Amino acid sequence: MTFDQLDFAVYCIGLVASKLNMNQTDVYDRLKKSGILRGYIVKGYDALHTFSSDYIADDLIDYMKEKGALE
Repeated sequence: MTFDQLDFAVYCIGLVASKLNMNQTDVYDRLKKSGILRGYIVKGYDALHTFSSDYIADDLIDYMKEKGALE
């Protein structure tokens, strides 16, 4: 994982936590456990980082629901 990917992952965690009014540690744990953190955020960094923060947050929340990481 590069520094840019790590920085982006932290940014994404903050976006989702803020949008869902959740603790960042809880969001991190859910993203990691579901495989979204490495399999989607880190792996898809090149494309994902070009989108708006609203799009990224909504996309990640939808994917978390799809993967069962959110009730």
